[in-house]
Amino acid sequence: MDSLQLESSNKIFGGYQKVYSHASSELKCKMNFSIYLPPQAEGGDVKLPLLYYLSGLTCSEQNFITKSGFQRYAAEHGVIVVGPDTSPRGVKIDGDDSSWDFGVSAGFYLDATNEPWNNNYRMGSYLNVELYDLILKAFCNVVDPNRIGIMGHSMGGHGALVSTLRNPGQYKSVSAFAPICNPSACPWGVKAFSGYLGEDKSKWAEWDATELVKKYNGPPLTLLLDQGSGDKFYLEKQLLPENLVEACRSVGVPVILQLRDGYDHSYYYISTYIGEHFDFHAKILKA
Repeated sequence: MDSLQLESSNKIFGGYQKVYSHASSELKCKMNFSIYLPPQAEGGDVKLPLLYYLSGLTCSEQNFITKSGFQRYAAEHGVIVVGPDTSPRGVKIDGDDSSWDFGVSAGFYLDATNEPWNNNYRMGSYLNVELYDLILKAFCNVVDPNRIGIMGHSMGGHGALVSTLRNPGQYKSVSAFAPICNPSACPWGVKAFSGYLGEDKSKWAEWDATELVKKYNGPPLTLLLDQGSGDKFYLEKQLLPENLVEACRSVGVPVILQLRDGYDHSYYYISTYIGEHFDFHAKILKA
């Protein structure tokens, strides 16, 4: 772990919530990630399942670890949880901080091809190659490389779904809270994809879960989607889970859509149902 710098460590539910920083070769900047090591990781004599959690627009690695209460469930199930940041930091591209839904804190977990974003905004490769390999190497004594799942919220839900569908078999389980399910067809996605990828919509389809699932030919997979009915972004047609459900059913990919009456887009909602998601992942990762 020579390349990692410990930024913080707090004991919670018998385990340790840590934040590390490292120099990213993909993003060409210093990046933070969180890792929760449950009490079962102490001693390093047993290998545990791992879950990635991807946060949404405006977030960093901090939101999930301070607001969701997930550590209680991770400790109960003996699951390690890693949370990356949502974009490169400090690279200072002109216009990268001029809006909340593009640029800083809005990397969309894709690899940009448009200049000037293509030099740093490579969150897809950062998450699924660089950070993935770093975690397996740095925590090889406690992580079981054959039992890894992924989940996320909003933009991070999009990231979790896309990462799973683009990398068949890499993640054994996937779930998402209020995910952006069909970014090619919603304002957030159109803005991000136009900026990062250009106007060629065939490139957009490579990072859109609703399009990707139609071509999925990997190991058996069940998508768990969770959506609050009172979520203003759902009502404004930013999230479009029904489009993804329809696409899944058209090709026979199992999908579950939990519609939660009256819940919004916030961490109040996530903290209410995060335990159910850990149950879902644990059942698959411990099978």
